[in-house]
This record gives sequence, C-alpha cells and structure tokens, in this order.
Amino acid sequence: MSTPAALALPEGAPEEVITHAIVRSVDLGAFGFNGTLALITLDNGLDHTRPNTFGAQSLASLNEAITAAVASAPVAIAVTGKPFIFAAGADLSALAFLNKREQSLAIGKFGHDVFRRLGEINIPTFAFINGLALGGGLELGLHCNYRTLSSTAFTGLPEVFLGLVPGWGGATLLPKLIGPEKAVQVIMLNALNNNTMMKAKDALSLGVVDAVFEPADFLEKSVGFVASVLSGGTKIERKDFSNDPAWDSAISTGRAAALKKYGGAEIAAPARALELIAASKSATRSSGFDAEDLALAELTMSDPLRASLYAFNLIQKKRKKVEGAPKPVLARKVTKVGVVGAGLMASQLALLFVRNLKCPIVMTDIDQARADKGVAWVRAELAKLVEKGRMSQESADRLSALVSGSAEQDVYAGCDFVIEAIFEELALKQELFKKLESIISPECVLATNTSSLSVEAMSEGLKNPERVVGFHFFNPVAIMPLLEIARTTKTDDATTATAVSVGKELKKTMVITKDAPGFVVNRLLTRFMGEITDAMDEGTPPDVADNAMRSIGFPMSPFELLGLVGPAVALHVSEILNKNLGPRYKVSPTMQALVKAGIRTFYIKDDKGSLIANPEAIALIVAGKNASTAEQVRTRALTALAVEARLMLDEGVVATPAEIDLCLLLGAGWPMHLGGILPYLDREGISEAACAKRFHQPGIASLP
Repeated sequence: MSTPAALALPEGAPEEVITHAIVRSVDLGAFGFNGTLALITLDNGLDHTRPNTFGAQSLASLNEAITAAVASAPVAIAVTGKPFIFAAGADLSALAFLNKREQSLAIGKFGHDVFRRLGEINIPTFAFINGLALGGGLELGLHCNYRTLSSTAFTGLPEVFLGLVPGWGGATLLPKLIGPEKAVQVIMLNALNNNTMMKAKDALSLGVVDAVFEPADFLEKSVGFVASVLSGGTKIERKDFSNDPAWDSAISTGRAAALKKYGGAEIAAPARALELIAASKSATRSSGFDAEDLALAELTMSDPLRASLYAFNLIQKKRKKVEGAPKPVLARKVTKVGVVGAGLMASQLALLFVRNLKCPIVMTDIDQARADKGVAWVRAELAKLVEKGRMSQESADRLSALVSGSAEQDVYAGCDFVIEAIFEELALKQELFKKLESIISPECVLATNTSSLSVEAMSEGLKNPERVVGFHFFNPVAIMPLLEIARTTKTDDATTATAVSVGKELKKTMVITKDAPGFVVNRLLTRFMGEITDAMDEGTPPDVADNAMRSIGFPMSPFELLGLVGPAVALHVSEILNKNLGPRYKVSPTMQALVKAGIRTFYIKDDKGSLIANPEAIALIVAGKNASTAEQVRTRALTALAVEARLMLDEGVVATPAEIDLCLLLGAGWPMHLGGILPYLDREGISEAACAKRFHQPGIASLP
C-alpha cells in the first residue's frame, strides 16, 4: 500500500517528524505457548517530550511493519510504543495547511486502511499501550483485538474538543466495544469537560482495555497476557450492543451536554460525532469508516477547526514559553511564602502554594480567629483530596503541617515571596506594603492579587519598589489556568523572573502585562459587559441584551457570568476603569441599584431547578426608551472589544495579539472553536470596520 499522492505535504507545512515502526520477534515459549509474537514498536527517535504521531510517512512505516510482521508467520501481532509514550494520534501540525478537501479525505482513508489491517488479519492482534495514547493513538489500539494498558498511562479521544471527530475508527469501533452510553462519555462528555483523559482504572472499568499492568514489568506481563489468551487461559467476552435500548438516550445525553457547553448554540464537531456514534449501531466497519472520512473532511475544511487548532497550538506554546520573561537564572529561590488575608481567595492561594511549592505557608488576618479559619479551610480541602483518592494521608498530613496562621505580620520575616489578597482598596494595600517592608528582606517579592488597581501606586513610598509585582489569579484558583503577571515601570528583572518561576511551579500559563488598569482579562470583560448593561439601561429588554451573544457559543450568558462574579465586584471594577480609562467604561445605574439592594444575580432557580429571571433584579432596572435589537447589541459589544484590544496593543499592555487571545481563552472561557477573540473579530469583519485593520494575517485561525 503506497502513500497516496494527495498526502504530499501542503506548501508551508512543517516537515513531518516520522514515527518509525520497528518489528521484532518474541518467543512465547518462556510464557508457556509455542510460537512467536511479532512485536511492532512505534518510535520517532525523540525523547518523551515529543510523542509519537502519525503523518503520511509514519502511516506508511506502520503499514510496512504490519506486512513484515505477517510475513514472519507469527501466532499473534502486537503494537507498543517507545518509553512512556504509545502514540498521540494524527500529526496536527500540517492539518491547518490543508487547502483541498481531497487531501483531508486521503489522510482519513489512508489511516483507516492501515489501522484496519490489525482488526482484519486472521491472527489475534494486541495493543500494548505502555504510555500516553490519545486520539489516533487510542484508535490504533481499538483496531486490535485486545488491549493492555500501563497503570500510569492516560488515554482519551480529544477530537471533539479540537473541533474534529474520532476519524480513524474511534467513532465506529468504540460504541460497538463498550456500548453507546460509555462511548458518549469517552467521545463527547470527557472532551467537553476540558478534554478530560481517562486514567488506567477508568479505561479498564469502561471496557476500553482488557488488562492493566504496572509499568515496571508492563511488557513482560503484556506478553504473558498474549500467551494466556492464545492458550485459552484468559477469556475476554465481548457484548453485542446492537440491540441495547440505551442508544437514543445516550445520544440525547450527548446532545444536551453540547448545547449546555456552548450556551444553546449547535456546534459542528459534537453534532457530527453524535451522528457517527448513532450510525455505528448498525454500520459495518467499511460504511462507518467511510462516514468518518467524510465527516473529517468536512470539518477540516472549516473555520471552526482552524480556529480550534490555532487556540490549541497557542495554549501549548505559551505553556512552555512566557513572552517577555527575563532569563530564568535571575529568579530567586522561594522557600517560604506569606499570604496576607485568610478569606476564600487567600485560602485558595495558600492551598495552591502549599500543594505545588511544598514549603511553609504563613497566613494572617486581622485576628487569630480569622487566620485559624483560613488554615482550617486549607486543611479541610487537603482532607477532601485524601477522601477522593487524589492524595495519600501521609502527603496531606505533611502539607497540613506546613500551613500556619497568625494575627501578627511579624511571621512574614524570612519569607521569600508574600502575596496579598485583601480588600480592593488602594490605601489599604499601600499601608500594608509599607508595614511589610519593615519586616521582610529587601529581596522578598511583594505580590498583589489585585484585579484592577494600579500595582505601581501600591509601591509608592517604598524603599524597594522594584520588588513589587502584580500576580493576578482567576477564580476558582485551582482550576483557572491563567496567571497575569503585571510589571510596573520599576519592577526589576529578578522580581519578574522569580514571579515567572513561581508561576511555573504553580502550573499556570502566564502572560506578562504592563501595569495598566484591569490588565487584559478584566479590562476586556468589563468593556464587553458594560456594552450589554448599557444597552439594557438604554431600554433594551434584559433577555434580548443577555441573549444577544448566544449564537457564538459561550458556556454562559453575560448576566449569568455577572451572577458568578457578583454585581458588587463588577461595579467596583467598572468604577475603577471609568476613573482611569474614561467614559467609555460607564457605571451602570442598574448595577448600582442591585448592589445597594444586596441582590447578587439576575437569575434564580425555579422549583424544577431551571434558571428564570429574578423579579427583584428586573424591578430595579433603570431603563430608558432607546431599545436595541439583539444583532445591534452583538455588533456593539464586539466592536467595543475590537476597539479596546487595539488600544491595549497600542499602549503596550501586552506585546502581541496572540497574548490577548490567550488571556481570553484561559481567563475568560472564550470558546476554543472561535480560536481566540481577535481571529474571530477578524473573520467577522469587525476588526477592519472598527479599527481599519486586522489583528492577524489572513489564514490565522481560518481557511487559507
């Protein structure tokens, strides 16, 4: 089987890193069975930081290896990977460069043609999944008759998360193997839940794999499993799911999850995945694979996929490299951390620091009772991790002992890094930093978790203002991946390098910003939300204003988000930005009325748990008589985002448009299928209409 001509790399695509398939014979005699096993090992020749992937040449190598394996007349064939890695699926680096539907059809068909040989050879085939197996990697395993898995490996089908479908057999084979409900869980629900991967125990319980072995002797145990299956000592029974009554309900569950994830908008990738799962009930292998090829080709030739790939590649790149970060060698070692405050945000920070830095954490508040409450919260959260099996009791006890609380700020002596999370009032923070400066060393970093105040203003009057830096997390701290690091005009490289080093230990994706009001996320979100509330204040019905963005696919509407953030916080931020950035940040009289009345949300739940308008909130709307249509509200809000983003770039708040995209993706939940705020504004023509030019070159996050 030669490589199809249509699979020549498109112009501009990076050269394929070839995953070679190497065949060797393993004598099964030592395992009590007469015969040899042909073992195919996948290896791209690089270390474990670059997983095995499948491009055209890699598929051709695997195809040749299967032919060679068959020619050796073995009793069985097995496929495994290089150390720690099985395979991470298709080589996505070239996907964004495809410009013809025929190219996409060819790659889908070639993958099917190679993989399916393992399921159609007249001898048993096995996948020894010794490490990470994602997408096409797991699909390769599904084509085999039996699968073993290392206990430390993670597996999954992330295609729907990326705007694709499992296109090399997964959407057809998995439902037949484990049934419709479990298949929807793996293909749809896991992908929509921030691309959740399966641990080994999950894959085993779902029936995705047949046995799990420890990594130390994984290969030996897997070969023994082959011998046991061939001899009849181990019998694996497969259930026929063709008459399972759960097909319709499983598809309905998947559809409901997709609609909820994207705010009621129907997105192509999950819809096509559900069609393929439903069709697999009666599809043959050939008809199912043909349908996968067609779905893959159609999705590949679409902007949502290009947008998802842009967003995915951007996130992966920025996890590894922080734009504008000083040399890591300048970072100071952090062996003790202080957290000023013991409320919910401060306690979340303390938990994050102790789990990742594993060093002493000291917390303070205005009295000992409040400090003790914060420490107790951290220890209770550690105990919950033990209950969930995510941490040993020994580890929890050790970390709990590292956290202490006090009403006296003298405990910060000896800290290398102190972060404050007190009330958002500049005078209080200035007073705090002056007091801390008399306690800590000149090299100790003073960080603030402020979301909107001037970091440089906090450092005024200090002897060492160069060690003050913004360190802005997003709520909930443990889950939200973004960390904004704000440099003032005085923050030195050593402080910034230390902040970046700590952020890496906390496993956050970081963006270094200029010390500007609202930094990136809050500045854009407040401008965006302000246009929605302004439209409502002008007379637009609240449901029209709130639902104007539904078609885009946000997980929640602006007013739902407002309920999560809280009107008081939103109002406070808008007042600060109004003061510092001018009247385009209006202060909503409705928000003022809600805060004064103590009302937290526009929505409440009815007796059935459904969200309905909160009549108390609706009654407080200060409405004019200049109503807008939903389309007018949408255009207005997106235009405001374009204008604000251009101002931020002109002001040097961040260095590149990509950093704004990253902030909105990771800090505000901007949907992956839109590819970041700025590519979306470019595609919609809003960038040029509002700012007379695009943010990105044509072809970024869209068809070339």
